[in-house]
Amino acid sequence: MRKRSLNVPPTIFGNALLTSKTRIIKKNHELPSLFQELRSGDIIACRLRLKYEEEHLLLDLVERGVHLIPSATSQLASRSKTFQARLLAPLMIPHTVIIYDIHGLLETISLYGRYAIEKVVLKHDRKNAGLGIHLFRDIEDVYTQAANNVLPYPFVLQPFVANSRDVRVVILDDYIEAYERNNPDNFRNNLHCGGDANAFNLNSHQLALCNEAMKRGSFPYGHLDLMITEKNVTYLAEINLRGGIRGAAIDPGSYQKKVQSIEAKLLQEKVE
Repeated sequence: MRKRSLNVPPTIFGNALLTSKTRIIKKNHELPSLFQELRSGDIIACRLRLKYEEEHLLLDLVERGVHLIPSATSQLASRSKTFQARLLAPLMIPHTVIIYDIHGLLETISLYGRYAIEKVVLKHDRKNAGLGIHLFRDIEDVYTQAANNVLPYPFVLQPFVANSRDVRVVILDDYIEAYERNNPDNFRNNLHCGGDANAFNLNSHQLALCNEAMKRGSFPYGHLDLMITEKNVTYLAEINLRGGIRGAAIDPGSYQKKVQSIEAKLLQEKVE
């Protein structure tokens, strides 16, 4: 029988915690050769670089009882806007809808017509930094594009909210930072699209919203984008494990150390 290796630095966890019953993978390149050998109680302590349509491996790992750090749910939600909307739509702008096919789109046309929703925002499933966000005059324009096979399924549809504010929140355990992003020339406020950033003070309701989203998606840390309407109502826009920190006060080195500290703490808890 092949001896199961244990890749745990003794300087971090101490020899008393080392056990031949647990295998720990901390590097992506280790997974392919060991994938079939993993069993209940083993730990993958790194974000998995999975190819498109390879995410089903996360389900297999969880079914086998393999622990993932960060969680499988948070990793998948970070990759897929439709999945995170499916989980967190109750925290998002009302009438956020995930469109999987033309039939769902037709149903949403009726829904939006019932509530007199005109302009809509479409979010592609796997694009970030504002590159997958489109504004349409109405949902019929979306239907025309989708029916002509211009828009790939699935995608997220939301009512367009004029004059809303965009706040990025970075939560790394006890470190919490928020800053407002603004772009007067573009409804996409991402700094990648030309926006600028200013420090923002979260209120208790906004912080509670962030914590609820992270708990529901099993995020050990995260970048959250909040939408604040003209009536001062706050909704979740998006969530991700990682994101750009351009505009944040924390520097890249400190950010990385905090992430590593959180992951090391979670790993130690799993080992114990």
